[in-house]
Amino acid sequence: MLSPSPLSLFCALLLCLPFAIIFTINSPAATTGKTTTRAAGETLLSRKPKPPPPIRIPKDDGSLLPLAAARTKNTPTGTKKVAFLFLTTTPLPLAPLWQLYFNRSNTNLYNIYVHADPTFKYDPPFSGVFSRRVIPSKPTLRFTPTLSSAARRLLAHALLHDPGNYMFALLSPSCIPIHPFDFTYRTLVNSEKSFIEVLKDEPGQYDRWAARGDNAMLPEVKLEDFRIGSQFWVLTRKHARLVVSDRRIWDKFDKPCEYERGGSCYPEENYFPTLLHMRDPRGCVPATLTHVDWSVNIDGHPREYQESDVGPELIMRLRNGRPRYGDDGTNGSDSTLRERHHPFLFARKFSRGSIQPLLSIANDFIFKDQDEGSRMALL
Repeated sequence: MLSPSPLSLFCALLLCLPFAIIFTINSPAATTGKTTTRAAGETLLSRKPKPPPPIRIPKDDGSLLPLAAARTKNTPTGTKKVAFLFLTTTPLPLAPLWQLYFNRSNTNLYNIYVHADPTFKYDPPFSGVFSRRVIPSKPTLRFTPTLSSAARRLLAHALLHDPGNYMFALLSPSCIPIHPFDFTYRTLVNSEKSFIEVLKDEPGQYDRWAARGDNAMLPEVKLEDFRIGSQFWVLTRKHARLVVSDRRIWDKFDKPCEYERGGSCYPEENYFPTLLHMRDPRGCVPATLTHVDWSVNIDGHPREYQESDVGPELIMRLRNGRPRYGDDGTNGSDSTLRERHHPFLFARKFSRGSIQPLLSIANDFIFKDQDEGSRMALL
């Protein structure tokens, strides 16, 4: 018998190699390894992705406002919420009334933010629903842009803090709610427009426009575009982002007024209505939802309600009041505006001494649930 040559052995080895590969791939050990790999892959896919790291909110406005504009969207995420923005230099003397107001509400429907001038003492400190709600704040002073800066700061923090914030209500320490929370919530979240007083051709309009110099507002803000309105407003999320992203118009209002024209310097009453009139007039109901009585004017301050004034009759009178609507025609004809009757939701100015009589009628009157018929009559 002939012995195989080296060449024939080599050829036989080549012929057997594919069978060896097939056997190896289908062997139990290989299959087990493949299953293990797939199982590991499935485990990785089933894991929830890590949430993004929390946004580090800067304290300087130069970084804070651009961040709020860049990292947020116009539409809210999830359940719509109302952001209550308190701008104060006092320890909120009417806080016990607000505590009752929020205690009767769903905590998933609102957020609270407080801008407290750090140059003042807050004794007692903020507590209850206001505890740990103070944002990094800066000094505020009348007749300067600082009040407007504080409002912009509040908007930026509220935008960054909760993507569910849909409406942003600016309030003073002398403001009170005059309806139950549910009524206020439904009124605001069902609106697609901001509520901000936008008035044209008011007395003193030129003096206010020229308070920084005769042509200081030009060319960005012409006299015919200048507007006046209440300091207190409710803005949609879209308009809150518009405010924090604005630099062009704000640079004009951020300048100090000339000393001799200080009595005409109210940036907080001019910047916001002017900006929204210029950028999105039809996105606004040109009226404030915070009632105020200007029949008494003491050094630029409205009537202040005292302890003896408070009672159900006063609250009903405030509720039944009709907001003053802007009359420049950008939001509809005069006849359309006359037919409107949006309800006042808040009122000012209430003194420290009014807190006890307010608390005495809070549960049985102010915050008592209103029937649907009464609500629709107000609307």
